[in-house]
Amino acid sequence: MSTVPAGIPRHLAVIMDGNGRWAERRKRPRAIGHRAGARAVNVCIDFCLERGIGALTLFAFSSENWGRPQEEVGALMKLFLSALDREVSELDRRGVRVRFIGERERFPASIRERMASAEALTAGNQRLHLVIAASYGGRQDIAQAARSLAEDVLAGRLRSDEINENTMASRMALADLPAPDLFIRTGGDHRVSNFLLWQLAYTELWFTEQLWPDLDVPTLQRALEDYARRERRFGLTSAQLGGHSPENPSA
Repeated sequence: MSTVPAGIPRHLAVIMDGNGRWAERRKRPRAIGHRAGARAVNVCIDFCLERGIGALTLFAFSSENWGRPQEEVGALMKLFLSALDREVSELDRRGVRVRFIGERERFPASIRERMASAEALTAGNQRLHLVIAASYGGRQDIAQAARSLAEDVLAGRLRSDEINENTMASRMALADLPAPDLFIRTGGDHRVSNFLLWQLAYTELWFTEQLWPDLDVPTLQRALEDYARRERRFGLTSAQLGGHSPENPSA
């Protein structure tokens, strides 16, 4: 990824919360809120492209969301399909690389095929890495990384004493991207909800009461301005940093 200006995160992670409540406040079905939320995704993508943010990871559907009412899950799947069909060619034209993380085998074959097609079409793009976390959970991500390392130990490809934070990180989703610098959650809840648990260790967190379908550029700009004012010490002191954040924090 290319260097970004000071005060601009290299990687933005977002929990898009509040679609259902947005619809309920208008006495509309929750599916209407999800459709309205899809428009906010474009606002966020445009913002990242304009500001030179190199990676954007969106929490679209958690592994726990499968437990929601079947009608809502079905509406989400239809929305997912239509968004993939409608948006991918434009994202490719704008230089956006689209990727998916999570247990995609739980999705219908039609959606898995669209995911693979979107990834293949946009694989060479570098302007923005757009990561969609779908059927994703942070604990599941950590568990699969541990399982991958255990399999290598059993096969003799790795010694147990070679397992450390670096080898663990190499098996996590998004291993090839820098960890998120800034995390935004809309909807008023102040928690990370099993999202990128490993990767968010030193991420700056920012919360807003605004519901996701109401997301606008001024809100995103406030988040960036707040981020730019923060001192990221990564376990060190201000004097040690000398005004510069370490590239590879380990404490």
